[in-house]
Amino acid sequence: MPRIIADAAIPFLEGRLWGAEVVQLPAAQITREAVSNADGLIIRTRTRCNAALLRGSSVKFIATATIGTDHLDENYLADNGISWENAPGCNAPGVAQYVWSALLRSGFDPGSQTLGIIGCGHVGSIVAEWGSALGARILVNDPPAADTLKARGFAITDLHELLSTADAITVHTPLNHSGQHATFNLLSNKELKQIKPGAWLINAARGGITDEEALLRFPGLRLITDTWTGEPDIDRALLARSLYATPHIAGYSYEGKQRATRMALEATARFFGLDCDLSGLTGPYEPGNPPTAEQILASYDPSADTKALKEAPQRFEQLRASYSYRHEPQYSSTPIR
Repeated sequence: MPRIIADAAIPFLEGRLWGAEVVQLPAAQITREAVSNADGLIIRTRTRCNAALLRGSSVKFIATATIGTDHLDENYLADNGISWENAPGCNAPGVAQYVWSALLRSGFDPGSQTLGIIGCGHVGSIVAEWGSALGARILVNDPPAADTLKARGFAITDLHELLSTADAITVHTPLNHSGQHATFNLLSNKELKQIKPGAWLINAARGGITDEEALLRFPGLRLITDTWTGEPDIDRALLARSLYATPHIAGYSYEGKQRATRMALEATARFFGLDCDLSGLTGPYEPGNPPTAEQILASYDPSADTKALKEAPQRFEQLRASYSYRHEPQYSSTPIR
């Protein structure tokens, strides 16, 4: 029977994986000692899977119930025969909900203004779909996927044109520190100078994609910030500058958390040849039925989350851990149980 260590903060998980010993621990207790005799892990971004955690362990598989993978040392995992899977797209509708609620509430007019999307994968494509339905002109920059996206009908442009043309810019790339398509400090002084004064700039992807020190030199930008460099110790000046400032909860929808858990369960069950109970867990997002502006606005208001963080930024981690998951627009009439 495989032994699985799971982050206790991952919801909807208990009792669903059959034929395995599942031990749920707080993230802080998922240590080298704790995983030494584990066969698998089910984690979040707070658990860094590298040599310091895994050396000498019996771990063969890791499922991360997140879109992001920058907490996984992929080279170490590959060199040591440890397989892994993430949950791409699990919270994409929740992030789209966050982006559009913040933009609509702060005065962006989709009927007459242009949204630039940097990174058009699972999240960016839903942001684009909803924006097009709302009447916005959508520009996309995503060099690794440019040909595929162009074939799907997206208006592909280079980064300079997007930055200088768009009235609002939202970032949805992974955080890559190296390589041909590195995104660390993708938007720094040179790029920020190209953005129109008064434009919105949203980072609900990963801290470090926007250069936070540089951002503070451009007071004309309207900032919406959900992801921060150095979380949970966030920059207080950037916090004060941001119209909406939240503790990395853009994707924290009820349905998104269900999808993430579902995908982690499916991946773990596949690897170990187990059965799992997926009953009641929301399935993948299906495009083609975008919400109206009224539905988006009714489903979420980031003002309360902003107030809580600005009043007590030292509670970043607690605010995130105790967050009350919101429903996505399409499910907003469903009571949360």
